[in-house]
Amino acid sequence: MSLAIGLVGLGAIAKAQHLPAIAATEGVHLAAIASRNAALPDVPSHHGLTEMLAAHPELDIVSLCTPPQGRFEQGMEVLHAGRHLMLEKPPAMSLSEIETLRETAAQAGRTIFATWHSREAAAVEAARTWLLERKAKHITIAWREDVRKWHPGQEWIWQPGGLGVFDPGINALSILTRLLRDPVHLRSATLSIPEGRQTPIAAELTLCAGDTPVTAQFDWRETGDELWRITIETDEGDLAQLDKGGAEFSVNGVQICSGDNHEYARLYARMRDLVAQGQSDLDLAPLRLVADAFMTARFSTVAPFDTEAAQ
Repeated sequence: MSLAIGLVGLGAIAKAQHLPAIAATEGVHLAAIASRNAALPDVPSHHGLTEMLAAHPELDIVSLCTPPQGRFEQGMEVLHAGRHLMLEKPPAMSLSEIETLRETAAQAGRTIFATWHSREAAAVEAARTWLLERKAKHITIAWREDVRKWHPGQEWIWQPGGLGVFDPGINALSILTRLLRDPVHLRSATLSIPEGRQTPIAAELTLCAGDTPVTAQFDWRETGDELWRITIETDEGDLAQLDKGGAEFSVNGVQICSGDNHEYARLYARMRDLVAQGQSDLDLAPLRLVADAFMTARFSTVAPFDTEAAQ
């Protein structure tokens, strides 16, 4: 039996990742689309979630690919309609919203899945397995990219709830919290906010996991190639790197694992299996760290940044 999926939001991430992932995953199929500004020629398309739910009682799962602002209301509507709920990252605009969604899903007997696609990158599990047998002495995260390339014209990222540079930075935190056995805690944060904006364009964090210090630098002003790298120093003198957002893992300069991008296909397979098992998966560790950063940060104002100047 194939599970019918309704996809809400047909923006860049849905087109580049969700649509091909659904098509590549056995046991699920795309049954409907809800989008204010886009449609697909061969799939029933609707202007909103309410319309889609009413028109398609056969839908098993609704996957929300919309910006985090407003996702809580959409998620509650999905659950009250008796459908299973899959959430693009970040799963909601606040921790209280996602906790209410969790409770509502449990009461309704529905599956809820907060997805962290970077955890499904090809080399993350190889790095995690390698680290389980070692002691990390220090971990450094460098996550730098050009916002003009990855989010052209997307004003929601600069508004409250849009997270700013934490929109990609939370990917690094999702990997970090998967790699380490000990819980990760924030110690300090400095957030740089451009004039006229409400979310940061750069962030520097100090964290710890047990007695292992972690430093992280997120920056959206990179003008060269993207740098998505986690460097791990061990007490035995090894130097490991999880690079390209988790696609490659090397130790002391020797590549251990690499692979192509199948992150979203793994997410949809996981959602299929969760529904079959009657379970949910709602790990909020990455979102908690971002919330902690906003709660405890030192804020600095930086010069306005021309976000429309595409490379």
